[in-house]
Amino acid sequence: MDHASFTEICLHQLKMSGVHEGEKLVVLTQGSDRLDYADAFMAAGQRLGAKMYHMRLPAPPPVGAWAVGQTGLAAMPDAVEALKAADMLIDCIFLLFSPEQMAIQAAGTRVLTAVEPPELLARMLPTRELREKVEIAGEILAKAKSMRITSPHGTDVTYKLNTYPTVTEYACTDEPGRWDHWPSGFVFTGGDDDGVDGRIVVAPGDILLPQNIYVREPITYTIEKGWVTDIRGGLEAELVKSYMSGFNDPRGMGMSHVGWGMNPDAKWHGLVPGEFPGGMGMEPRSFWGNVMFSTGPNNELGGPNDTACHLDIPMRGCSLFLDDEPVVIDGDVVVKELRRPA
Repeated sequence: MDHASFTEICLHQLKMSGVHEGEKLVVLTQGSDRLDYADAFMAAGQRLGAKMYHMRLPAPPPVGAWAVGQTGLAAMPDAVEALKAADMLIDCIFLLFSPEQMAIQAAGTRVLTAVEPPELLARMLPTRELREKVEIAGEILAKAKSMRITSPHGTDVTYKLNTYPTVTEYACTDEPGRWDHWPSGFVFTGGDDDGVDGRIVVAPGDILLPQNIYVREPITYTIEKGWVTDIRGGLEAELVKSYMSGFNDPRGMGMSHVGWGMNPDAKWHGLVPGEFPGGMGMEPRSFWGNVMFSTGPNNELGGPNDTACHLDIPMRGCSLFLDDEPVVIDGDVVVKELRRPA
């Protein structure tokens, strides 16, 4: 995407995020990654009269697995303090789950993560309608005391919901201390630390992230009191177990967040070879009616588990019930107020 076009979609984003004259915005990059993002956001912010800054961290050392919560800011407390003084941080390196992001948000800085390819950002621009529906979904989820997920493949798992807050993602952020991710369209919470029990069967066509692959053979998870106690299946099950063991951290077997996708513009098939544009897979996390469960850290919700071992698994064709009331049935959101346009 050329600079002028990229600047226009960033301008739309900043307007949706309430940016106005005199606000202080910082774009955070590292090494040579996403410098074009910084250029586009800087140009867009200047058109709105914002005070724009670009903080560029050194390139990180090579890493193997995707270790969430580990960032170059950990060794730079002065940089963290500077970001805490900003009105908005545009995170182009992915700070989520890190203590540094939590400290920045606690200071009142709103945070927007933008690491997906520009073409995907353009196709999944934030809209007021998406925000309204995700916020309604968040209100419904926040009132629930239990969540049950089932599927034709054998999933039957229950989450007790008495501990953690609900998080809404609608791809823009205009409230102090709020984080969001562009693109998105998702609502989630976490089960009680000892309150998730049952079985999850990840079926063919479901997605493993960060591996960015479709499952071909079922993976059966057994969960007891909030912890995965057994993983069985074929090649993908072995891949998951090997990936998790590479962290040498048993806390990776904890149950993390859970919720459902609500973005009608997100596509399920985007990981097909030749289609995947790059990035970290926010589109499959957000596609309409997916039910996604995660394993590993729950510190973003205020929980005690800050392991770096994290998997997100969006599933198709599931049903999700809150306090026994249907919200998603066979992969379609059925609550009247949340229905997508015909």
